[in-house]
Amino acid sequence: MFPDRAFFNTLADAARAETLPRFRTGAFITNKLEGGFDPVTEGDRAAESAIRALIEARFPEHGILGEEHEDIGLDREHIWVIDPIDGTRAFISGVPMWGTLIGFQSGGRSVMGVMDQPFTGERYFADGERAWYSGPDGERQIATRACKTLSDAILFTTSPHIFLEDEAERYHAVERHVRLFRYGTDCYAYALLAAGHVDLVIESSLKPYDVGALIPLIEQAGGIITTWDGGRPEGGGNIVAAGTAELHAQAISILGNS
Repeated sequence: MFPDRAFFNTLADAARAETLPRFRTGAFITNKLEGGFDPVTEGDRAAESAIRALIEARFPEHGILGEEHEDIGLDREHIWVIDPIDGTRAFISGVPMWGTLIGFQSGGRSVMGVMDQPFTGERYFADGERAWYSGPDGERQIATRACKTLSDAILFTTSPHIFLEDEAERYHAVERHVRLFRYGTDCYAYALLAAGHVDLVIESSLKPYDVGALIPLIEQAGGIITTWDGGRPEGGGNIVAAGTAELHAQAISILGNS
């Protein structure tokens, strides 16, 4: 059984009730990474718990893959993929470039998803066929724009520092060809791509919950999202998303060269 849009909105609203009151308040932060910095906040854990409780009550037969709590039923046909705060570093810095990601997979493919940004009041949703935006300026169907060459493209990545040395060389080889590049937007970059504001997003070392909700958003807006070698992106890894097939092909021709 597939969920409907109303249920996705219920999930996003429940997460928003946990994250937004903690934003820009100095909420408690824990570092998950010994020898580095991988922050998690009270909001992360509380939001994922709220989402899980609603899913388990409505769809107890579904599996759940989340960032902050134990995975359940990953061998099931239908699986929810949750990142309660994607962009935790932005969240703890007071920058509204984070979002709540809630994706839905069927048969191993990402088919529905929502990216919610509570502070700006924007919600991006893939319903299984089409992609939608709703926010302070209303609601509308969205689509990627028809940029077909790197020289005309706007490129986003969260940070050039996320790439390993060989990955950085390939990323910068793409970056040198584009019209404009910007850093620091996390999941918000993919939403902007789906809405036709930017053309290309390149990242590395992503987890499945980092992209689970964004895959259908990009694809149902008319874009392409794969790994750097052109494979399916559900498992995460090195990811490239583009607004057109032509632009995607140019990017992976550079990124795929090891």
